[in-house]
Amino acid sequence: MSHLPILPSDITAESLYLDRRRFLQATGGLIAAAMLPDAEAAALAAQPSRFSTGEEKNSWEQITGYNNYYEFGTDKGDPARHAGALKTRPWTLRVEGECEAPKTFDIDTLLKLAPLEERIYRLRCVEGWSMVIPWVGYPLSSLLKQVRPTSKARYVEFVSLADPKQMPGIRRPVLDWPYTEGLRIDEAVHPLAILCLGLYGKPLPNQNGAPVRLIVPWKYGFKSAKSLVKIVLRDTQPATAWNKAAPNEYGFYSNVNPEVDHPRWSQANERRIGELLRRKTLPFNGYASEVAGLYKGMDLKKYF
Repeated sequence: MSHLPILPSDITAESLYLDRRRFLQATGGLIAAAMLPDAEAAALAAQPSRFSTGEEKNSWEQITGYNNYYEFGTDKGDPARHAGALKTRPWTLRVEGECEAPKTFDIDTLLKLAPLEERIYRLRCVEGWSMVIPWVGYPLSSLLKQVRPTSKARYVEFVSLADPKQMPGIRRPVLDWPYTEGLRIDEAVHPLAILCLGLYGKPLPNQNGAPVRLIVPWKYGFKSAKSLVKIVLRDTQPATAWNKAAPNEYGFYSNVNPEVDHPRWSQANERRIGELLRRKTLPFNGYASEVAGLYKGMDLKKYF
């Protein structure tokens, strides 16, 4: 199968692509993009992926305008309103813990560490809404291989930026900051789990977790931590932000499961942003054939 880079002209109308400023205004990204050097704001050449869904993608406006990112506020529009102040360069991501070669990666190194792919994934929020999003990134395993995890590395912890000067939501104790998440090591190295650096062929907008985030498509969206500054390989299960806040509502695994309701609402169906009617939620968000084997023999109601 031939893998050709996806060009910006394949994603947007040519007239918008040729006029970068007009394109950014049309998509609501002018303020964030104005803070980027031309080279960084340029398109990210990405190969198509066999893991991509063929479902209709949500629009740039929907993806960048409707977000949960409590560091910038709890309203869905707060991230788009307030994230422009986030400084994404210089940026480093430290990987440490149970590994032979702990290392700090800058954003330019991360962008070149492995071939970029466009992964068109379903996103299912624990709140009962969903989208289809064309992320750009590469398998998280490509990064973890660089530090050579030891046999003691059974879990992976993800730590997000927590800077009250840039993130007004940090000033409120909505969660125990910084935001943290975690995976088992076998989940982290699964081919579907990606380190994400872009969206719709462009660098990640601030409100979507710039400049680097995690994407785990078979789990509820809050598992995919944004604006990562540290990854720690651990021998014990790490505490995670939402599990600490409400352990009876947000389990460590948080796999999409229509058979296990949230204590306050059903998870049997979902509202796809942009659609009028609700649709049935798929086990593991439609990725069961790839990931169900990770949980063989587990009681998924107990390990929710």
